[in-house]
Amino acid sequence: MPKLTRIYTRTGDDGTTGLVGGQRIKKNALRIEAFGTVDELSSIIGLARTALSQVRSHGDAAVIPRATELDPWLAWTQDVLFNLGSDLATLPKDRWEGMPLVSAADATALERSIDRCQIDLEPLDNFIHPGGSFAGAFLHQARTVARRAERLIFTLAESEPISPEVLRYVNRLSDALFVWSRWINAGLGQTEHLWKADTKPPQ
Repeated sequence: MPKLTRIYTRTGDDGTTGLVGGQRIKKNALRIEAFGTVDELSSIIGLARTALSQVRSHGDAAVIPRATELDPWLAWTQDVLFNLGSDLATLPKDRWEGMPLVSAADATALERSIDRCQIDLEPLDNFIHPGGSFAGAFLHQARTVARRAERLIFTLAESEPISPEVLRYVNRLSDALFVWSRWINAGLGQTEHLWKADTKPPQ
């Protein structure tokens, strides 16, 4: 386990940052942008978990089980995202045996959760706007950041080797975040806001 004994190092004052193997690269490099966005995504999931903790502490007894079921999935997601960030911060030649990496099983697990939650949801016949409960809205926001992370990682994969399991996982994660947001909003009795193509301004 790494020990974070010192927060500031002054080594990044020149606009560079270090990879796991010790190489220094620019802070605005695509690889840094990619795993920085993964970190941002995990932070938003943390906000969703904080909102869920409020539901578990003060929510109606009928919805507490749903919040309790979802939180471990979000906790697991944060762990996988940390593994993903570490993967992106490590050049292929610097990987080591037993290094935690995203696997095909991770995407399969997300599919299992998506299928389970879909059982409780009404089919969608229109686009919906992000919103609802705090937890649901944060998960919607996380979905958009997951899509941005996917775009960045895909772009990085055009010039550097990226595991296909990484791309598959991030793609499936945005789907899961969308379903999870709908699922927790439905459990909390939050009506979804449908897109109105013929919308009119308020009077």
